[in-house]
Amino acid sequence: MNQIQSEIEERLRGAEPDVEVLLVEQVAAERLRVFVDRPGGVDLALCERVTNHLRDLLASYSLEVSSPGPERPLSKPEHFRRYLGRRARVRTRADRAGRRSFTGELVGASESEVTVAADAGVVTIPYADVKRSNLLEE
Repeated sequence: MNQIQSEIEERLRGAEPDVEVLLVEQVAAERLRVFVDRPGGVDLALCERVTNHLRDLLASYSLEVSSPGPERPLSKPEHFRRYLGRRARVRTRADRAGRRSFTGELVGASESEVTVAADAGVVTIPYADVKRSNLLEE
């Protein structure tokens, strides 16, 4: 999936330079969901433009372009750093101390790992172990 996300980011960098690709997830064998954001927010016109920029992907995938909403996905170190102090849910690929989901305040974010003050205590999770993460509504 990282290769598809990188390709989408590169295409949009030239066509829509103020758009940030937050996450590309494959939700079915032939379906991609692309979460985008930009200063000032996302509207239907932007979603349509992004879809048009990615039109050739429609030969292989159905494409859903969406705004992040209040439970914004976090997928890159800069996303975690931008929201330090906010509550988030981080789900891991494998068990960590018998759990795969950690909910709490984001208290640290380096280039390689995120630290969450969760209900089970402070936990540091390498990004490679993060399956999915998102902000929680306050």
